[in-house]
Amino acid sequence: SEHLRQTRIPAGSQDKVSVPDSGPEMAKPQVAVAPVVMSKLSVKAPEFYPSGYNQNFSQNFADSSFEDGYDGYLTLVEYVQDFLNHLAEQPACFETEIEQFAETLNGWVTTDEALQELVELIYQQATSVPNFSYMGARLCNYLSHHLTISPQSGNFRQLLLQRCRTEFENRDEAAKGDEVTRKQFHAFVLFLAELYLNLEIKGTKGQVTRAEILQEGLRELLNALFSNPVDNNLICAVKLLKLTGSVLEDAWKEKGKDDMSEVIQRIENVVLDANCSRDVKHMLLKLVELRSSNWGRVLGTSSHTEATPENDPNYFMNEPTFYTSDGVPFTAADPDYQEKYQELLEREDWFPDYEENGTDLSGAGDPYFDDIDDEMDPEIEEAYEKFCLESEHERKQ
Repeated sequence: SEHLRQTRIPAGSQDKVSVPDSGPEMAKPQVAVAPVVMSKLSVKAPEFYPSGYNQNFSQNFADSSFEDGYDGYLTLVEYVQDFLNHLAEQPACFETEIEQFAETLNGWVTTDEALQELVELIYQQATSVPNFSYMGARLCNYLSHHLTISPQSGNFRQLLLQRCRTEFENRDEAAKGDEVTRKQFHAFVLFLAELYLNLEIKGTKGQVTRAEILQEGLRELLNALFSNPVDNNLICAVKLLKLTGSVLEDAWKEKGKDDMSEVIQRIENVVLDANCSRDVKHMLLKLVELRSSNWGRVLGTSSHTEATPENDPNYFMNEPTFYTSDGVPFTAADPDYQEKYQELLEREDWFPDYEENGTDLSGAGDPYFDDIDDEMDPEIEEAYEKFCLESEHERKQ
């Protein structure tokens, strides 16, 4: 009783504990279970959406499909933002819905202002929504080839590159900025890397090339990141090189340049001199190791040849082993293996009453199956009955 008096009970608790003041025996505590608190957080609460995701228009797409074009949408911004959110949530729909989306834009985007607005919406989505940079680059590539509007201010691809150039020119200030500024800058860097890999430009002779201006831009962005070797800048540089390193090096080698060796030398200097964390230095060294292995690419040196006993020491290990009627094993190493193996394959009287999938085809009166005794062995039957009685006795207790 004295112990219970000293126990603290939280204020406002729903539990009620009765403690007698006297008496030879202490009464049992009576506990009233508190009611279960149900969460009032909606499944559509902002906490469940990634940063930059505009959920105001998501319901529009849930109620109607983009097959209806822009019917039901008041502005171009609503329609495009809704489709971008839809892509962020369901990337697999890109292949099936991008054609209709582009056709709708061709009917809507008819002015310079509308085209500028479209470019800005896609750029913001690609640099603010996590993991949308790749999808944004694919979308930009498709629209650059399928939008019919080409005003004097520039077509879709030209306006997109102009928008990227605005951010590119502030690279040094952004790399030196605060954490929020650097985070936005890193998103732009990775989007530009995806653009370099996905944006296709058709030449005059029909050949497809990459935007060379983006190649030079990525080189300058790496310089800006390594010139300010704080941890998140270096991590961004590692991501950029893992994504585009092999493609960049191939492109530079075609021009007779050795820029990648200079980049690797810069990384080694950072590892030796910069005050970055040990984990980041480890990441940089792993990147140097990756480049030394040709970016993980494996180039075949010889064409595929069929395995034979002469060129494959494990040739016979891959073949099945059979046994003669005397129990003597014979394998592919035996001279008459092929002949005996073929005899086994040609036998058609094995288990004639069974299909390949094991279905029983035997009918009533089959002499083989009639001989099978379904009765249980007396000793086993006695043990089974004893087990059942003991189990029933334990259950009743």
